[in-house]
Amino acid sequence: MAFLTNKRASSSSITHQYKYDVFLSFRGENTRMDFTSHLNGILKLKGIHTFIDDELPRGEEISTELLEAIRSSRSSIIVFSKNYAYSRWCLDELVEILECKENGQMVLPVFYKVDPSEVRNQKGKFGEALAKHEVNNIKKVQRWREALNKVGSISGLTYKDGH
Repeated sequence: MAFLTNKRASSSSITHQYKYDVFLSFRGENTRMDFTSHLNGILKLKGIHTFIDDELPRGEEISTELLEAIRSSRSSIIVFSKNYAYSRWCLDELVEILECKENGQMVLPVFYKVDPSEVRNQKGKFGEALAKHEVNNIKKVQRWREALNKVGSISGLTYKDGH
């Protein structure tokens, strides 16, 4: 993660001021108390300013505060766990992160105890979750499917059984 250590480049060509070095996207019930909290702690020890949604109010729709945090981050780390796709909030974050990637934001997917092909092809729990979401909103689910396919094709890190 060497790309995260250079907080402010000296080049005068940079016009965007970032509020955060890293936005962390994750499914709380799967990774908040272990993997993601450890990752966040290590990043902070290295002097990397992270955004983690510990203090945001929970609701049905993604908040404007959360969208602004994504937009004002230099990079995003997405921790895909087995139940990530069951959260509409996570999937909306993912769509926004990929839109920011189009504008130069760096994105690092972490496949936590899931295979990247499950994300890319919406197999297993990812397919089950999207099938449940499709009952309510086919158009939105299509955007989520496209986002999962795209991010599942990005070279990332795979964490399985402690490795």
